Amino acid sequence: MKLVTAVVRPHKVDEIKEALRKVGVKGITVTEVKGFGRQGGHSETYRGAEYKVEFMPKAKLEVLVDADDAAAVADAVRSAAVTGQIGDGKIWITDVDAVIRIRTGERDRDAL
Repeated sequence: MKLVTAVVRPHKVDEIKEALRKVGVKGITVTEVKGFGRQGGHSETYRGAEYKVEFMPKAKLEVLVDADDAAAVADAVRSAAVTGQIGDGKIWITDVDAVIRIRTGERDRDAL
């Protein structure tokens, strides 16, 4: 099993959700996060004062999938999230040793 994690622009979450449904994803976890990468934030002006925004609002998506489906899920996220601009985000895939559904006690593939 794999955990596909993506940090993306918040306004892209609905498009990504629809793309994931099309590839058969049944569940997703979305968290509001802040961070910065190469863009390093930006400057804004508020009431005449300029200040630097170092941490940009992002959405973190996490999807548990069978190892065979991880590449398709990552491709679906990328195709729905891309704008071509700096700050589009990152996707990474990690191994998952075990998954247990709390309600039923099902494990691994059955728990997905």
